[in-house]
Amino acid sequence: MFYKLSLLFISVLVLGSCADNSKMPTASEPVLFAEHIAPIIYSNCSKCHNQEGAAPFSLIHYEDIAPKAKLIAYVTENRIMPPWPADPTYTHFANETYLSEEQINLIKRWADEGCLPGDTSKLVQPEWLSKKGPTGEPDLIVHMPKPIHVPGNNTDLFMVLKIPFELPKDTIIRAIEFVPGNKRLVHHVNTHIIRFDPNKKRSLKNGKYWVNQDQTNSTQIHKELGLLNDDGSYALMTPSVSNYLPGAQFSFYPDEIGGFRIGKMNAFYLNDMHYGPSSVDEVDSSYYKIYYGTKEPKRPVSEFQIGTLGLAPVVPALVVQPNEVKKFHIQFTVPTDISVVNIVPHMHLIGKKYLAYAIKPSGDTIRIIRINDWDFRWQYFYMPKTMLKIPRGSTIYVEGEFDNRASNPNNPFSPPRLIAERAGSMKTTDEMFQLIITYVPYQKGDELISLE
Repeated sequence: MFYKLSLLFISVLVLGSCADNSKMPTASEPVLFAEHIAPIIYSNCSKCHNQEGAAPFSLIHYEDIAPKAKLIAYVTENRIMPPWPADPTYTHFANETYLSEEQINLIKRWADEGCLPGDTSKLVQPEWLSKKGPTGEPDLIVHMPKPIHVPGNNTDLFMVLKIPFELPKDTIIRAIEFVPGNKRLVHHVNTHIIRFDPNKKRSLKNGKYWVNQDQTNSTQIHKELGLLNDDGSYALMTPSVSNYLPGAQFSFYPDEIGGFRIGKMNAFYLNDMHYGPSSVDEVDSSYYKIYYGTKEPKRPVSEFQIGTLGLAPVVPALVVQPNEVKKFHIQFTVPTDISVVNIVPHMHLIGKKYLAYAIKPSGDTIRIIRINDWDFRWQYFYMPKTMLKIPRGSTIYVEGEFDNRASNPNNPFSPPRLIAERAGSMKTTDEMFQLIITYVPYQKGDELISLE
């Protein structure tokens, strides 16, 4: 059996749980906001474009949207927005945000015809609006002890953090959502929970709250952060309870999947908090939203990754010379039947194309994902529409293309320099090539469980 990590959830792009039931007008009928445009916006835009979302402005009310009609028409017609890197002609995912040509033309018509409001008294807004956010009200919010200062030295900053919190009693946790305070700078976060026994730990306030990750001795880091019990032993840890990548948004798994129980004394352990380079001094005050559960977890999820830092290597070695376009691949055979609930493709700045699929022992192909134009700014956690079975003995193949030419606008160097995978470095200007899969052991009927 391959190495497994207990995982509560993965932040997932869910830019639309509100079904688009808009009735298309004929060529002679006017396009109206309430009847035709609002369902498209709510299904594909509003869950990012709201007061708590990653987008810089809200697209909720007619008064928000009509003044930006020409802009919306332009970015949708040129497929700049809504961002959806996965190729919908290859595979479909839960809550994907990809507009049809008919929808794009409808938005353009509405803008050209003067943004007619229609009967806004009958407008049905998304249910989540009444809950003050796409995920509703959390049961608990846990803030950083104090803001983190990011120096303006144009250098990646990697930190290890401790964020302590206490609960009145043992509690079932359904999900934990990381909310970046500085969306422009926070690149990725990997979070674990350390559960302390009050008989072995007097205070969560002992030790530092964060240290730079450039220290090589992990035990020394843990001591400096005060993550050990008072007798020097290690407390229990639940790995990967919350993860974040640029553009990703949070979602819940179905009730029967994920979740765990924790005690009264706890600390978030951010073993990898990565801030991207900044030319000016900035501040971050990220925080967590915690959602309680009501039932004991039945099917905790696990994850594995292949490629960089994973179970199977990148072949050939991930080295791209200046002015070179080069292809790489990863190959891994699954040792047991699994039901996939989440996939994360990952590359850095010069990544260009990404393809993942599996070949069953029977020879049949399972399509996983294809990204024809990789964009480092939009990295999602993709859920299949229903749980995806990959049977034992299937081989997963991942193919990637990297472009280190000067003509690549995302190239971090001018003129181009050698870019490589460097001993697991997560620096933005180094490279990575990974596929991370979150799964549960397969059970009969998993293929019918919807992840929408």
